[in-house]
Amino acid sequence: MPTDVTIVHDYLTQRGGAERVVLVLAEAFPDAPIVTSLYDPADTFEAFSGLDVRTGILDRSAFLRQHHRVALPFLAPWFLSQHVDADVVLASSSGWAHEVRTDGRLIVYCHAPARWLYQQQQYLGRSTLRSFVGRSAMGILGPPLRLADQAGARRASVYLANSTATATLVRELYGRDAEVLFPPPALTSEGPMTPVEGLEEGFVLCVSRLLAYKQVGLVVDAARASPTMRYVMVGEGPLLGPLSETAPRNVRFLGTLDDPTLRWCYAAASVLIAVSFEDLGLTPLEAAANGTPTVARRYGGYLDTVRDGETGTLLDEVSPVSIARAVEAQAASPPDAATLASHVAAFSKDRFVARLRELVTAR
Repeated sequence: MPTDVTIVHDYLTQRGGAERVVLVLAEAFPDAPIVTSLYDPADTFEAFSGLDVRTGILDRSAFLRQHHRVALPFLAPWFLSQHVDADVVLASSSGWAHEVRTDGRLIVYCHAPARWLYQQQQYLGRSTLRSFVGRSAMGILGPPLRLADQAGARRASVYLANSTATATLVRELYGRDAEVLFPPPALTSEGPMTPVEGLEEGFVLCVSRLLAYKQVGLVVDAARASPTMRYVMVGEGPLLGPLSETAPRNVRFLGTLDDPTLRWCYAAASVLIAVSFEDLGLTPLEAAANGTPTVARRYGGYLDTVRDGETGTLLDEVSPVSIARAVEAQAASPPDAATLASHVAAFSKDRFVARLRELVTAR
């Protein structure tokens, strides 16, 4: 008998790894509607426009769609109020999606336990008005939000984690054993490439939303410590203005790119830098798929997506000088293309989709 599946995701208001995973889920279950709190077609992937995306009352506010972090106090109550009628609910969650109610089976795919609840210092950063306001708000909202978060985790029939680091956090925070199911990299070498005008190959690349916990300021400082190398920053966020105003001349900000242009950047770069606090971190896999090694923080999901000494370099000390030195060394000694390709093959889409379908149809 066919299984009725509904996909639930936190919000579709940006272009990130979690949103790419939702597109893979929709490909695996093409008849499944996608339930989400906020949907901004202009700021997320265009592919969602052809899918059955269903929202609710929060989505009526254009302001919340454009500033989803402001909606934080309303998201938990909204998801808790949603009763999803399906045989299987597949919740793609880094915050709230796993809190929905259903009489069917709830399979949670956890990108990360909510950073604003459990990793506030990393998520909000330090010594800014935004971080002060955020920590003050979480001092009030944190306890009830954590109760709702943990109650949702207990209701899940199956828990999946996107990395070994996330599985460890799920066990520590929720007392649940989660199967590790690595998501596939979105941008392989297969597909069109669009060069960036005026940008020659051989640059150092950072692909990241410009947020405090992404540690992009360290990358800009590393460029300052290595003035002979060219650094390219791909992504947008609240730190774009401050960083671009103070960055040295060897840093170029490209903002958000379409997939053909981003694919070209991965292939044209000599090294990718990834030093944020990531529970997974798909960018090293996307870089490896396009023949480029990574210098990454020895942390979290990078322990899965970077093979130290084979597909890149993992840093124990993360400072502008240590990043700059590691980048220079890695660029001078690139890994074998076959080694990079073999590593990426372990994260294939076929493997990911096949396991999901097994879990969804299990009784």
